[in-house]
Amino acid sequence: MDNLNLISNFAEFKELKNIDKSTMIGVLEDVFRHLLIKTYETDENFDIIINADKGDLEIWRNRIIVEDSQVENPNQQISISDARKLDETYEVGEEVADEIKLDSFGRRAVLSLRQNLASRILDLEKANLFEKYSERVGEIITGEVYQVWKKEILVLDDEDNELILPKSEQIPSDFFRKGDTIRAIVSKVEMRNNSPVIILSRTAPEFLERLFEQEVPEIFDGLITIKKIVRIPGERAKVAVESYDERIDPVGACVGMKGSRIYSIVKELRNENIDVVNWTANTQLLIQRALNPAKISSITIDEEKKTASVYLKPSEVSLAIGKGGLNIRLASMLTGYDIDVYRDVEEEDVDLQEFSDEIDQWIIDALKGIGCDTAKSVLEISPDDLVRRTDLEEETIREVISILKSEFE
Repeated sequence: MDNLNLISNFAEFKELKNIDKSTMIGVLEDVFRHLLIKTYETDENFDIIINADKGDLEIWRNRIIVEDSQVENPNQQISISDARKLDETYEVGEEVADEIKLDSFGRRAVLSLRQNLASRILDLEKANLFEKYSERVGEIITGEVYQVWKKEILVLDDEDNELILPKSEQIPSDFFRKGDTIRAIVSKVEMRNNSPVIILSRTAPEFLERLFEQEVPEIFDGLITIKKIVRIPGERAKVAVESYDERIDPVGACVGMKGSRIYSIVKELRNENIDVVNWTANTQLLIQRALNPAKISSITIDEEKKTASVYLKPSEVSLAIGKGGLNIRLASMLTGYDIDVYRDVEEEDVDLQEFSDEIDQWIIDALKGIGCDTAKSVLEISPDDLVRRTDLEEETIREVISILKSEFE
């Protein structure tokens, strides 16, 4: 039949959208049946024959032969005279099948059909894309940066599907140009205005987990299990790992010979420092490992409040807190306990709280905020450093130092 390029157009859609043959035939038949119902008010006595491989489509109408004077519904009945024009052997009561040419529907109906077909294909592609990426949530994908905007990056996958990497899901030091190759995990897939939106992430803990699976065969094979990952993207991360095989050192396996395995992960994450911790169900030991490299003297744990008081030598406090407080923040996130750090008070030293009758509490709190909870820990720091680190006035610092010094005279 004269299909006015409808089938060839559909074949192009199939090629572009990767739609399977059975779905293609189903959509095409459904679109034509909609046209038949619109034209003839029913499609029950019509057969649609589709050959997707050749691009052929035929529509046949089946009608019952009746006497010339008894035709009540020309769509479902045909007179014996008209039937014998097709074949002289026809008799009343038999069924006649005649082909319906597409151009008989009229130009407007054909244009409407083409628009309907294009719309159905587009909807089908959206549904396929949504389903495909919904199944890939949590997986790493590699794409090409197509467009860089202020709030997000447009990424194309290997099938030219559009993916979005929001600014909030980028590592702070990430910098991409058009054409760059990018790796990220599929964070979520959602429908907006009836279109699927695939959101990527480079800051999610799962991204770091997938990278470890790619770089460490023991993790991929299940010999080592990642128990928990906490991150401050681009700055520092802590990864707790466990092995059920006593012959395998989980931390050593993850780091690799001379850091060979972890190096590529650190590079991918823009030099994010990664601490690999040996997991344990012993809370005290886990906190101790999480605060590494600081050496802990003792720990007091409150299980109800989920808090831990950690005591260290004065020289270890800064190591436990870490640059910008990152180490203690991540340790708290990893263990699930709110960790407070205290200096071990020597016999000759005096707890800062003992001076509350001479020094205002808000000043004591400011000093404690920088890790100074004893008199000597304050006196060990120069006045200028105390002013800079506490934001207290120089005169206030001088008064505090004078009070503390008088205690030891």
